[in-house]
Amino acid sequence: MKGRRRPLALRTRLLLLIVSGVGLTLVLLIVVFNVALARSLDNDAEEIVEGRAQSELAALIVEDGRIVPPEDIVAPRLETRAWVFEGTVPLRRPPADVELDRAAAALADEAPGTTDLGSRARLYSLPVLDGDRRVGTIVAAISLEPYNRTRFLALVASTALGVLVLSAVALSSALLLRAALRPVSRMTSDAAAWSERDLDNRFAAGPPHDEITNLAATLDGLMDRLAAGMRRERRLTAEVSHELRTPLAQIRAEADLGLRRERTPEEYRAALEVIRAGAERIEATVETLIATARQETLLPRGTGDPRGAAADVIAACTPLADDRGVELVLRGEPDVRAGVETPVVERILQPVVENACRFARARVTVTVADAAPGVVIEVRDDGPGVADGRHEAIFEPGVQDPGDGDPHRSGAGLGLPLSRRLARAAGGDVTAHPAPTGGGAFTVSLPAA
Repeated sequence: MKGRRRPLALRTRLLLLIVSGVGLTLVLLIVVFNVALARSLDNDAEEIVEGRAQSELAALIVEDGRIVPPEDIVAPRLETRAWVFEGTVPLRRPPADVELDRAAAALADEAPGTTDLGSRARLYSLPVLDGDRRVGTIVAAISLEPYNRTRFLALVASTALGVLVLSAVALSSALLLRAALRPVSRMTSDAAAWSERDLDNRFAAGPPHDEITNLAATLDGLMDRLAAGMRRERRLTAEVSHELRTPLAQIRAEADLGLRRERTPEEYRAALEVIRAGAERIEATVETLIATARQETLLPRGTGDPRGAAADVIAACTPLADDRGVELVLRGEPDVRAGVETPVVERILQPVVENACRFARARVTVTVADAAPGVVIEVRDDGPGVADGRHEAIFEPGVQDPGDGDPHRSGAGLGLPLSRRLARAAGGDVTAHPAPTGGGAFTVSLPAA
């Protein structure tokens, strides 16, 4: 089986394009030049042979219906000859070969006009009149060999000049393309040599001012985003590992203590409660990651009830709110539908509501609204709010807003980053912003159903 033909390099394609374009232009110019030259030479030959015939006619004398040739023959030009016929009888015949002489005799009784003897000569016949009666004919001939030779030399010279020009264009284009694309070749080699760990390397082509530097600047920007994404992924991986390791360590510690000595039923129950809380924490983290991965695969998404999801989240957060003496309030329209499944909405919303419960002083309000073209869930609390300049930082893995030492406000700093990541994977977002009346305010935006 034949192998697939390898595509030509960009430089080769550009060179072929330039050479083809210039070559076609040169061919067109050569054809136009030679056609114009041939017509010009043909007109020149026509004018000369007609002029010779007119000169001969002006020198003739017609007396009593008879032609009297002049004693002094019109000085012939080297390339022209002229015959004088009275009727079909030649009165004067210039030196000529048999073929040309026969061609001139054949025109003695013909209508005036021009006849070519192949590519050798052109003959022009002009009647001699006595009043209205034709008494004879003048036939002038001109050799076409000088004109044919000029046409041939012009064709060869113009073709050779075209080949020379095309070769010069091809050579200069190859050199220019090589010089112009050298930075691209260097960028390609550098990019191929960089490994996944070389996140800080850049092309550094300077301020953008042409196509190459614009390309380098664009690729540098892409590298910046890739590097930031890689660092964020590594930090998230580390924090998720920490988030999973902490409850696992608690579970193992409680199990070790339970096996080390006998305990009372109340102590066993307390240990099992700790183990269950750790398992639920691990389960929530893993389910959020799985939901995020499923949303990022761009599989068909279902629809969900954001108000129902908010109600379920409030129910799940009620123990935490009760411990802190915080009231949870749900508001909003009942028939709103989102383009995200209800369990996914719950996983997006729960870290936001839990965060509000930890920082609220007395109340957390969750409001669901249809805000075309999407759905918005706003979570407000009457706590201290997010510090100025940290409304984006709190969505970075491991970053927490400084608290006041309250243990209920501590955490691994993963809830909000995972919530935003899942929301963006589903086509929405989670943002924090200052509340007009003070306190914290978060907005969960979701696509419409």
